[in-house]
Amino acid sequence: MVRIGEIGRGSIAEALELRIGTRILTVNGERVRDSLDFMFRTAEEEIELEAVGPDGGRVVYEISRDPSESLGIVPQRDKIRECANECVFCFIDGNPPGARDPLWLRDDDFRLSFTYGSYVTLTNLGPRGLRRLVDQRISPLYVSVHATAPEVRIRLLKNERAGLIMDQLRELLAGGLEVHTQVVLCPGWNDGGELDRTIRDLYALGPGVLTLSVVPVGLTRYNLGRPVRALRRDEAAAALRRMEGIRERAARERGRRWCYAADELFLIAGQDIPGAGYYDDWALRENGVGAVRALMDGFAKGKDRLGPLPGVDRVRVVTGSSMRPFLEEMVPAVSRRMACRVDVATVVNRYFGPSVTIAGLLAGADILDAMGGGRRGDLVLLPGEALNGDRVFIDGVALSEVEGRLAPAAVRTGHDLVEALTPS
Repeated sequence: MVRIGEIGRGSIAEALELRIGTRILTVNGERVRDSLDFMFRTAEEEIELEAVGPDGGRVVYEISRDPSESLGIVPQRDKIRECANECVFCFIDGNPPGARDPLWLRDDDFRLSFTYGSYVTLTNLGPRGLRRLVDQRISPLYVSVHATAPEVRIRLLKNERAGLIMDQLRELLAGGLEVHTQVVLCPGWNDGGELDRTIRDLYALGPGVLTLSVVPVGLTRYNLGRPVRALRRDEAAAALRRMEGIRERAARERGRRWCYAADELFLIAGQDIPGAGYYDDWALRENGVGAVRALMDGFAKGKDRLGPLPGVDRVRVVTGSSMRPFLEEMVPAVSRRMACRVDVATVVNRYFGPSVTIAGLLAGADILDAMGGGRRGDLVLLPGEALNGDRVFIDGVALSEVEGRLAPAAVRTGHDLVEALTPS
């Protein structure tokens, strides 16, 4: 069942006098389980909706329409499927006491995987759930595998169903679905020979496994070493070497390199970020695979668009410690083209602890502490990835509060350095 959350003006739903709060029970006689189900079942030209209005009255609506014409029904947000695992590396366990309620939600929802590209483990899906994925062609999916050896994956996820992953993937692939897979690399748990095995097993499943990304475990001061520790430099370098063989084989056999390391793995290993050719079609950039290279190359292509900004005599670029070296490489060109001083302001993450170095997890309070106020003539550039859709930092501090505290400095946010600094 889904409830109507919004009704489009001038739509079929408005013409039928459907009301917000109405429950949709069935479409063409088939039970509707959630908004994704509703989307699939209402793709037909002829639709029969069985609904219960806010007053409790049951009504059947018969609709004939052009498939390109929207019904105008926006379902209320579905209840998110929560995670059934107790992963030894779970980032939620690294939240500070008192963190905002949304940060404690352990989601493991295939609908979010299909819609937004978030990774799921499949441990909360039984045979019927897997069959639904196949029947409704919910593809591609993003699957957190971590290890293909049943005993290793069970140990990592603390869930007996975790050992079914290879059978689950085979069923999805046999049904024509495609998957992107991921390994969160935990030293002493799924690295070394276990990483080799996981790479071999996933590649052997065939081209329906579109990619494998290897991501170093991320830990905060609240879960560091409990029980997983962070990767050492030599361990990160060893993992990168282990990936090269399958990358070369995949390039020969499938025309793409298939296996990709997250940016953080190169940073931990102390190695240069590879060129654009490493990433093929950039399918995983939103998941931290190639984001640094995209930033660097985007800057190189767009820097000629930069120019002086009226009233700005200093730019302060705020970031985490992992991005500082890359931004400092750009400073001379930015300063020259904008005809002003440019500083990189590195913020130490006290909210999660210094082991968290990425800009996307910077807290508003930490930014304010590091900046020490603003002055007239300053332009402060904040990382757009540190803000959610409500323009709030991860610690609950609103962008508007940061802007007010940094006044009279001007504040901008952005994901792209050139776009954020280009004269409007």
